[in-house]
Amino acid sequence: MQRRVVVINGITLKICGLTSVADAQAAATIGADYLGFVLHPASPRYVSLEKFRELQPDLPVLPRVGVLVYTAVDALRAVSEAGFDIIQLHFPNDLSFSEVAQWSDVVPSAKLWFAPRVPPGKEMDPCFAPLAETILWDAYDATQHGGTGRTGDWAAFARQQQKFQRMRWILAGGLNPDNVRDALAQTGATFIDVNSGVESAPGVKDHAKLAALAAVLQ
Repeated sequence: MQRRVVVINGITLKICGLTSVADAQAAATIGADYLGFVLHPASPRYVSLEKFRELQPDLPVLPRVGVLVYTAVDALRAVSEAGFDIIQLHFPNDLSFSEVAQWSDVVPSAKLWFAPRVPPGKEMDPCFAPLAETILWDAYDATQHGGTGRTGDWAAFARQQQKFQRMRWILAGGLNPDNVRDALAQTGATFIDVNSGVESAPGVKDHAKLAALAAVLQ
């Protein structure tokens, strides 16, 4: 896909949890670099593959990220073939290397973003490092896979980013116009993922909050 490159003040931005063309267009207008669609049925921001295909022709010309939670290889293959440029995969931090390696056989590493669920006080299992080019660090929750609105462990993100410098790191978890400047200062992040912090309701983006986010990043 030919994509328009808009990096706001050196920060790459993904707006996730999109469910409508209008919100995707609003995200593109404020300078988003990636559009995220949650394919996990338990999420209040769930978009089925059928719904995504309906939206697809009218979406802005930006890379589309399909967000999945720990899934079978066949399901991963189906999503990979549905028109997504990137697959973002959330999974337990203690998953075996062999299981994660299967996903890398289905989706090229450049197209696969890992989002391991790392509990507080723990670090990412280093076995994932050879399999991934990009790691998304989200706020930990024992029962949910992102979209909680809670901020993550910024200090842990900074440590992991420093430890695994070969990989690209994405900071997620509770980011919004009020705290994003502090988050960037404390973590050194250059790529952020924003979801609930720019919503009026789950899956419904607040266009004023999107504009406020862009203004803070300028």
